[in-house]
Amino acid sequence: MKLVLAGTPEVAVPALDALIASGRHEVAAVVTRPDATAGRGRKLVASPVAERAAAAGIEVLKPARPRDEDFLDRLREIAPDCCPVVAYGALLPKVALDVPVHGWVNLHFSLLPAWRGAAPVQHAVMAGDEVTGASTFLIEQGLDSGPVYGVVTEEIRGTDTSGDLLGRLAVSGAGLLVATMDGIEDGRLSARPQPAEGITLAPKIAVEDAAVDWTAPALRVDRLIRGCTPAPGAWTLIGGERLKLGPVSLAPERTDLRPGELSVGKNSVHVGTGSHAVLLGEVQPQGKKRMPAAAWSRGTHLPAETVLGR
Repeated sequence: MKLVLAGTPEVAVPALDALIASGRHEVAAVVTRPDATAGRGRKLVASPVAERAAAAGIEVLKPARPRDEDFLDRLREIAPDCCPVVAYGALLPKVALDVPVHGWVNLHFSLLPAWRGAAPVQHAVMAGDEVTGASTFLIEQGLDSGPVYGVVTEEIRGTDTSGDLLGRLAVSGAGLLVATMDGIEDGRLSARPQPAEGITLAPKIAVEDAAVDWTAPALRVDRLIRGCTPAPGAWTLIGGERLKLGPVSLAPERTDLRPGELSVGKNSVHVGTGSHAVLLGEVQPQGKKRMPAAAWSRGTHLPAETVLGR
């Protein structure tokens, strides 16, 4: 089939690579978000998908809005059979959805109907799910509600951050997307409606949502931090300033600390929670680089009985 892939971040690159490598389908163009400022110099930078497509000699379309007439005219000229989508980052209007014969097929990183929305991997980790996966489905006007073509499953490990898990899903999901394109072309694959039960939502996680509540049980603190790593990044307050937190380890042997209370050892920093303590991993004070918590505590003159979250 002739394809136009819509995608923007690094997580979409494995799918683009897999479709190119399949040799069966022609990736005629990619649609991606416009260049964005990045880095200290605030220079305009192309998306990872745009860079990969350009390197492969594939046409790159960067509409400010996918309802722009210039973009729609070019899409009609290309006349794709199907448009696979991986983390594009913009809502597609019906006028665009109607262009390809086989519609727009989204690779979504959850087992639908669970975790519909912008942050399915983060929410799966934060909720303590043991298994998640990826789904390919036909995009409709609703939020991730279209009929499903296929799924792959992935175990969530006890130490997984959302970044770890998303990295694995990007690879296994790329294979699923290629298989879905093959099945659509063969006519042997049809999409099935999602179950009406089991719907959960995964809205985008704001920076404010990533603040650690030390009165919560240690397991919930651990899941929140892992779910918010690497983005938007978990944090807490110390002396009124934000301290970013990397993944922690559970320390059930320490039950002597109040929620947020620090216990600084020679090579360790424990923090109390609503159940038992956790052992801090890496931290990042405001304006400084990420460092081991023990090194941070040695270089910071912490007042006696310092409590995080204030």
